[in-house]
Amino acid sequence: MPGRRCAGDDFMDKPQQAPSAACSSSSSPSSSSSTTTRRRNELFSMIKAAACLISSSAEDTAGKGRSKKSSNKWAHGYHLVKGQSGHDMEDYHVAEHRYERGHELGLYAIFDGHLGDSVPSYLKGNLFTNILKEPIFWRDPEAAIRNAYQSTDQFILENAARLGPGGSTAVTAIVIDGRDLWIANVGDSRAVVCKQGAAQQLSVDHEPDMERKRIEKQGGFVTILPGDVPRVNGQLAVARAFGDQSLKAHLSSEPDVKHVPLDRTTEFVILASDGLWKVMKNQEAVDIVKSVKDPRAAAKRLTTEALARKSKDDISCIVIRFR
Repeated sequence: MPGRRCAGDDFMDKPQQAPSAACSSSSSPSSSSSTTTRRRNELFSMIKAAACLISSSAEDTAGKGRSKKSSNKWAHGYHLVKGQSGHDMEDYHVAEHRYERGHELGLYAIFDGHLGDSVPSYLKGNLFTNILKEPIFWRDPEAAIRNAYQSTDQFILENAARLGPGGSTAVTAIVIDGRDLWIANVGDSRAVVCKQGAAQQLSVDHEPDMERKRIEKQGGFVTILPGDVPRVNGQLAVARAFGDQSLKAHLSSEPDVKHVPLDRTTEFVILASDGLWKVMKNQEAVDIVKSVKDPRAAAKRLTTEALARKSKDDISCIVIRFR
């Protein structure tokens, strides 16, 4: 919730560092390299290529788009701002349209990484593909989303030696033909819908103190120190996330999933990382967006206001407007 989490402190500083997730091509192994080293380099290159399919680089910090084929039209805009927490940008986003089996899909996500950007980068390039590859997606979207979250997290954990020790929160939104909206999340990146001018939170903030019983049952603990926020094992300020191999025995990657039928009362949806929600209540965000019809301008208005309120974390916002 706003004001509870210190800027940039989702993960307490630790001596370990995530390996570089640079998208440049790997250098050729020297003639003295062993076959094992070459194979490792090849695997690393494959993982990096998958993780860097879509970059969240400086030239991709703002944009917009709209549906083209559906009779129910909608539009989106996004704006991202690097924080002042002393590390590289760790927020990644997705905002795109795909056409599958005669349906128009709007795919939107915010991935808020910690201990490096390898995990959110990988999620950006792969999570939606994994969801849509689920054979049951068209008859049971909720089950498909849950399955894909779990299988994607399993891949990240199995490749932690290359993707690094870090992790990421996620909030994802799938719009189907402008008629249905599916929201899922792990962690504290949030989705809020505006219906008839009122804010309704669609996602769940997975804070450690709210899941203490589960964490303790799995052998972990939750610390609440003076001046700090609740943390899993004294480290992570969320109870659910992708990755984080060292804490995974006590974390969950099970998403909360919500279906929203899109009707005439649905005006717009905001997806944002906690860099926004630390300093802004849901209704405040909705009130800012209400009068701004251009969704990209609306997203920028949100990030600008968060900066004015002294948010120092990375701030990423997507606005999806239906009316």
